[in-house]
Amino acid sequence: MSGEMAPGRGELRASDKDREQIVELLRVAAGDGRLSADELDERLEAALTARTYGELDALLADLPGAGPALARGVAATLPKELTRIAVGSASAKRDGDWVVPQRMQVECKSGSVVLDFTGAVITSPTLEIEASVGSGSVTLVVPPDVLVDVEDVAVGSGSVQNRTRVAPGTPVRLRVHVTGKVGPGSITVR
Repeated sequence: MSGEMAPGRGELRASDKDREQIVELLRVAAGDGRLSADELDERLEAALTARTYGELDALLADLPGAGPALARGVAATLPKELTRIAVGSASAKRDGDWVVPQRMQVECKSGSVVLDFTGAVITSPTLEIEASVGSGSVTLVVPPDVLVDVEDVAVGSGSVQNRTRVAPGTPVRLRVHVTGKVGPGSITVR
């Protein structure tokens, strides 16, 4: 083995999990309108049969945002399954390029929680939020291609307001389903 060079990252063998992660990123790119149906089919087939990281990297090379994601490693852009946010009388905010998880549990007693999706890294088509709001407030700030459903929230003496609508013909990038309960506080989607 002495004198032999170790293979570069592009020559290393990819795992099934690596291939699945690239498939998810390709589906998100297609959902954003960056790939046609034919391009998606072609790249999905190539992703599922890729043997090395180099082959997988090539499938994302012309997609915006893929470069930094690959530099950090694909796993860095994959969402957590569950994120919990709990505040008493404090405040919590998620904004910028935070990675949206698959599920969130938000508990807000008398403080405030702001979830700003306008710059978020969205890699999954759905997000389930279970909210428990006392006298505090939870605010979701969403871009025009994010659909939020708050119909399954039980309201005590507070309020639930969804001030957003997805325009007809707009491809929906993320569907957020909010469940839970609101006491005298509020949940607002804007």
